[in-house]
Amino acid sequence: MELQWAILASVVLVEVAIAIILTLPLPQLLKSTVVTLSTLLLKPSAGVLPFAVLQLMDLYWKKEHFLICVSEVCTASERDRYEKSICKAQRNVVLCILACLLYWCIYTICKFHKAVQELEEDEKRLLVK
Repeated sequence: MELQWAILASVVLVEVAIAIILTLPLPQLLKSTVVTLSTLLLKPSAGVLPFAVLQLMDLYWKKEHFLICVSEVCTASERDRYEKSICKAQRNVVLCILACLLYWCIYTICKFHKAVQELEEDEKRLLVK
């Protein structure tokens, strides 16, 4: 189970790095190369979306079936374990949402960059005529 979250965390880190690189002010040639590479990476990395959604559904199901330990009968170690599991679940929810949100941001940035590139090409064609 921890391997899934480690993979999702590494995917989020890669998405953060790509988003930062895409938003940096780079020269036009380098920027278009980075956008092209990011666009090529978007198609295979789309698999992170269903994976994150499935993980969210799993977390929701587990939340509904958590053993609640709030009474006086619970020991300190049981309370600690319960609180630790709640914290892990919250961290994992944030990871899932962040993975989907960053994928959408990268997709939108690439889409906008391509639209701007097409408009610049249209402008050049109109100026030449």
